[in-house]
Amino acid sequence: MTGPHEGRRRGVRRVVVVMPSAFTLGNLFFGFWSIVYAFNGQFTWAGWFIIFAGVLDMLDGRVARLSNTGTKFGAELDSLVDVISFGVAPALLLYFLEFSLAGRFAWLLCYIYVVAVALRLARYNVTAATKPHSHWFSGMPSPSAGMTLAAYYPFSQTRWYRDSLAYLDLQHQGLVVLTLLLAVLMVSNVKYPRFPPIGVRSARGLFGLAVHLGILLGAILAPASFLFPLGLAYVAFGLIRTAVLGLMQPGEAELVADERLADVTESRILRRRRRPPREDS
Repeated sequence: MTGPHEGRRRGVRRVVVVMPSAFTLGNLFFGFWSIVYAFNGQFTWAGWFIIFAGVLDMLDGRVARLSNTGTKFGAELDSLVDVISFGVAPALLLYFLEFSLAGRFAWLLCYIYVVAVALRLARYNVTAATKPHSHWFSGMPSPSAGMTLAAYYPFSQTRWYRDSLAYLDLQHQGLVVLTLLLAVLMVSNVKYPRFPPIGVRSARGLFGLAVHLGILLGAILAPASFLFPLGLAYVAFGLIRTAVLGLMQPGEAELVADERLADVTESRILRRRRRPPREDS
């Protein structure tokens, strides 16, 4: 016979277990809403909804790790939702914004991007279950790619863009190049950093806190002017780092590329196998 306190604890536990999946379904909600708004020509809000989906995608992984409630079901659901929110939704946003009038086969560009997202997530799920946890992604994460594309249209409506960058005509050839570049980077082996952990007891934790606060302030104070350049900077970081490592001696480049793996302990590897990871982690 169970007492009232034990029943209450079980109820709280069930709520905690469901919370990560609730964030994931919220991610799907905004991804689908973005598609509806893009179809209706409301491109600004369609872009913001993908950004909102990205925030929820980050939160579901954090909540699962903090509450130790990550499951195989949650990881698979997260990947399926990410294909829609960061694959189909950004691709359709670009299609209705620009490519629908670019020719009979312009939709193939959007299809290539969605295929890259699906392959990226499938590869991540396979490798994450067999390799130790690392502070680096192999290939650009699909949420980062999707949010970079989503942030373009709000950025293109800013005065900064009109006064300084409009002459580049990014809304035509530039979007084609950016979409293909992101598709290639997602299925590549170019390394991209994860968000650093937050803390106050170490230099790394303080750095992570500063990074998170900086991004939060930029996103709150000037989201339209801040998020798209931030996405481009993230893209450039991986490319520049890979180019620099490529110019170094092979042995030295390999040492630098694998330096984070030396910090992985056996307990973290075992925990990783028991609790399936998510790409936002």
